[in-house]
Amino acid sequence: MPPRTSMKIFLATARAALTAPPSKRTRPLTFVVGNESADLDSLCSALLLAYFHTYAPPKKRDGSLAVSTLHIPVCHLQRADLALRPEKDSTGTESIRPEDTHWLLVDHNAMTGTLANKFASRVFGCVDHHADEDVIPRDTEVRVIDKSGSCMSLVLERCADTWEALGTGDGSAGAEIIDAQLARLALAPILIDTANLGDKNKTTAHDERAVALAESKMEGQGYDRDVFFNRLSELKEDIADMSLRDVFRKDYKEWRVRGLNLGTSSVPRGFAYLNARGESGAFGSALRDWAGERDGRVDNGEKMDLVVLLTTFQDKDGRFCRELLLWARSEAGIRAAELFEETYADKLRLEAWGDGVLDIRGDDDGTSEWRRCWAQRAVEHSRKQIAPMLRDALKEVSGRA
Repeated sequence: MPPRTSMKIFLATARAALTAPPSKRTRPLTFVVGNESADLDSLCSALLLAYFHTYAPPKKRDGSLAVSTLHIPVCHLQRADLALRPEKDSTGTESIRPEDTHWLLVDHNAMTGTLANKFASRVFGCVDHHADEDVIPRDTEVRVIDKSGSCMSLVLERCADTWEALGTGDGSAGAEIIDAQLARLALAPILIDTANLGDKNKTTAHDERAVALAESKMEGQGYDRDVFFNRLSELKEDIADMSLRDVFRKDYKEWRVRGLNLGTSSVPRGFAYLNARGESGAFGSALRDWAGERDGRVDNGEKMDLVVLLTTFQDKDGRFCRELLLWARSEAGIRAAELFEETYADKLRLEAWGDGVLDIRGDDDGTSEWRRCWAQRAVEHSRKQIAPMLRDALKEVSGRA
């Protein structure tokens, strides 16, 4: 068994392959990419899936494409957004031809954003825990789509045998340190996404098994799960130094549904906090500016039909809370928003927020817009469930005359 490779050396190897002159570059390059929100789950899942696929012993590999192949993890971020995720560089794929690539998706099952315009046809598989968008063929080489609190749990389940094989016969101190580093990368998103395995609406057997596996690699490393989780939570919720624009774009996902455009931002603080930032009206103005900025990135001069904010936070009594803001900015968007409210208000247990202070009711402000802000009492439903509801509403209205 050769010496273990650290994550630092792996990333240096991957970067060297990506930045090599075209004449010296291996073809095709195989990439592993998370979704465009570039959140903790996507980032860490892409890193570990790429690492384990790269170093899996040959007898453990399935499929010819993965054999002896360096898998390069990339972060789906625009260069202008790198300040939001300083731990990652942008994809660096601008000068690479689509035919010289293969792509494995993690934490999503349909390529989106700028990458999709160029590389969607080069996707060969996915590992994901979101609703199946029926884009990845059923007979593709890698197709894992299952319910779990964190996508990382599915990654570890897929790679558990590989991790075990890499450690066989190597009890060196260096190997133990590497395993502990990998384990921390694995544990971080799982604990955050399942509230330290305490959210029974999210936590699945996949998550529990994954945490047990990762924590088995942490023996003798001074690891305390609660301390680790609490520190991660503090970091996630700290947005005090971010502008409202950065808050909106930090955890952002966008979809195009039959010619209509949906943008969603997840925010780790409530609307009361956001609305109190800056001068009166600053929150609404910043949200309008953000929507206008996204308009400029939509093809064919179109606009964002639906702009959505989903907040999570704990109230003063320590209760987990969710809120939802839905802003329709076109006639089709208004029809979809009204259909969404009619169809799902009871299921989500939506209640008007702040006596409607953030609402826009049709033409009451001189614009053809519709905006509602709710407290969402059914806290078991996150963006993972709400985004498909919104996409279904857009599909429904797109077929109407």
